[in-house]
Amino acid sequence: MIIFKQEKPTLAIHKFTSCDGCQLALLNLGPDLLELAKLVDIKHFAEAGIVASEESVDIALIEGSISTRSEQQRIQRIRQTSKYVIALGACATSGGIQALRNISNAEAWLASLYPDTSVLDSLTTSTPIEESVRVDFTLRGCPVSCQQLIDFLLQLTQKIKPKPIDHSVCQDCKRNQTSCVMVTKQIPCMGPVTQAGCNALCPRINRGCFGCYGPTKQANTVALAKQFKNLGMSDKDIKNSFLHINSHSSAFSTAANSINEDDSSHE
Repeated sequence: MIIFKQEKPTLAIHKFTSCDGCQLALLNLGPDLLELAKLVDIKHFAEAGIVASEESVDIALIEGSISTRSEQQRIQRIRQTSKYVIALGACATSGGIQALRNISNAEAWLASLYPDTSVLDSLTTSTPIEESVRVDFTLRGCPVSCQQLIDFLLQLTQKIKPKPIDHSVCQDCKRNQTSCVMVTKQIPCMGPVTQAGCNALCPRINRGCFGCYGPTKQANTVALAKQFKNLGMSDKDIKNSFLHINSHSSAFSTAANSINEDDSSHE
């Protein structure tokens, strides 16, 4: 059951390691953002000029991944001062594109750029929020769907537990009467294993899905990787398809690792 102390819940939007894309998507709502302000009392949103990062709130939206020691400490404070913590976007839910450091030598990267890495407050990993603190709800996407966010907040402010989306992009293609680009045009598409949320944007313009919303719960990513190979994709391109925005998600990394296993079997 959703409970708030006051009729109009308080809201904070916090930024961690990210490109600010999810926050900019919110700002781009324009007049709808003013409508959002009628539902919640925005206490902290630095991108919009409202700064009170230490204030206790009912709802904390977190954009970005945990990539520095100071961020590890800050997310703990936010968890303690927030009733509900929501991971917002691909960085917060799966580490984002910066999580590619998790499968590389991050220390070597830094050493190649900076003469003295001891002055940097940087971790060798970039991880989702839920690996540091308890997360109550997640909203995926790169960037997050603002309509989905508004619908989510509408449910939350009406004290209704938001229902998560857990169907694939393929189902949205069916609803939109969009022909499958993988079947009709032999275009590799991540849609069969990717959670919906963008209204199947890329297939609607004859492009394959990029997997921006991360894997569905029962995603058979290894089977899709094999299908990509049948379409003529190179092993490198198949790996890159999965090791992208949501590389830290286990379903996508498993598919990428399966390509390594195939490579070794051919040697």
